[in-house]
Amino acid sequence: MNGKLTESMGTAYTGGGLTHKYEHLIQQAATTVFIKSPPTFALSNILNELAVFYVKRGYDVDRFRSPLHIEKTDGIYVKGPELFYVSASYPIPLEPTDLGGKHRVVSFYDVYDETKLRENNPQIAGHLEEAATYLEKALASLSEAKAIHDEWETVNIRRMDWPAHEAKIQSLANDLFGSLDLHKNAAVSHRIIGSLSSKGAHDFIPSITKSIKRRLLIKALPGTGKSTMMKALGEEAEKRGIDVLYGWCGLDTGSIDLVQFPELSVCIFDATEPHVYDAEREGDEILDLVEMCVPSEKAEQEIDGIRTRYKETIANAAGYMQSYARLSSQIDAGMDSALDLKAFHEKAELLTKLIAP
Repeated sequence: MNGKLTESMGTAYTGGGLTHKYEHLIQQAATTVFIKSPPTFALSNILNELAVFYVKRGYDVDRFRSPLHIEKTDGIYVKGPELFYVSASYPIPLEPTDLGGKHRVVSFYDVYDETKLRENNPQIAGHLEEAATYLEKALASLSEAKAIHDEWETVNIRRMDWPAHEAKIQSLANDLFGSLDLHKNAAVSHRIIGSLSSKGAHDFIPSITKSIKRRLLIKALPGTGKSTMMKALGEEAEKRGIDVLYGWCGLDTGSIDLVQFPELSVCIFDATEPHVYDAEREGDEILDLVEMCVPSEKAEQEIDGIRTRYKETIANAAGYMQSYARLSSQIDAGMDSALDLKAFHEKAELLTKLIAP
């Protein structure tokens, strides 16, 4: 029987810069293969083939997509043998620290035609310089958007009924966990559920939750404790030895948008902008926190101005991301056109033969 393929973001462009959760995967993997290469799209196909290779052999696989190009794969994690294959060069330079042990390196720097590289170099170098400018502007806009969003949260924090919020957390903990204690160490994992991409905000909530029987969809305003609630429930589950998957936000690196308890087949997630979801399948429930926020005409007027500034700033960031993605595609194409395809495919075969579970 085939294994299950689940998708999430490998990295995210956030208000705190470019971020990832790869360090957790590297720590838990029995073997991590660091794939070193120049900018390329060609490796995505190889990683996709590897994902199919393992899924067809009955292993569950997590596939990590690029926020810049959603169709591009940056890494895969194979559960069971606990194998992690990850693109470990720009924009996320990862280095092995356990060579001869759990870490291996496969380099693709030597599979290029030097003559073609020299021919393409002036154009690629120009694209790299221009792309860096657009990336800097995109990240600056996201940082500004995060600051504006913090203003929005501050307005709502002042009018939130926090005792009612705390009572709701306790009620949910009782409902979800009761007296359950599994008397083991909880397995804790981390995923980025979405990010601003070249096509706007994108998330992988449907993929992450596709096997979950019960989903609680939080409807709440910014700053009203969605992340706080999910973190509290996750921490309570950990104390009871219940496995937890935390799904991290694509704007605020310190905030979570999803918490999942695989052993209970339960997931709770933020179902408001930029990833709006409604109850759409059996087992879905709406968890409404809006009513805990005291109505205030003055607050709403203040928020109207904040909301307008926030949307304008996010739109600016999205525009810069589109330009950055366009140039990155041209850089990838320029590098890929210089590939020695025979040498490339011979090197790619090493990834399959390197570890045979």
